[in-house]
Amino acid sequence: MIDVMMFLLVFFVLISINVIPALGVKTQLPVSSETQDLQIIIKAIVTMGGGGELQLNGQAVALENMVAGIRSLERPGAKVTIIINGDKTVDMQRLLDVMDALKGGGFESMSIAAKKK
Repeated sequence: MIDVMMFLLVFFVLISINVIPALGVKTQLPVSSETQDLQIIIKAIVTMGGGGELQLNGQAVALENMVAGIRSLERPGAKVTIIINGDKTVDMQRLLDVMDALKGGGFESMSIAAKKK
């Protein structure tokens, strides 16, 4: 057991001092006077349960408070991506209610999550 622990310790030390190279190619980016900052993307995952539950990023939320919850995630210079995730038994009217609330809150772009067959 001590031998295994010693091996793990030595391996960790060698990795941390870059004796064993990490995966990937080390690069130095070229310089340009016309660059753009990458846009930060914030995901807001709205989950709809088969029993009428509604969650925002894993936390229970009421439909009336959902838009305010997503607004609290917004940051300057960041784009909020909304993904609607739901049980296959969710009523179509419930889905439309959620989408209407999001559109009413000023969010035009939404994605619906699905599993590939």
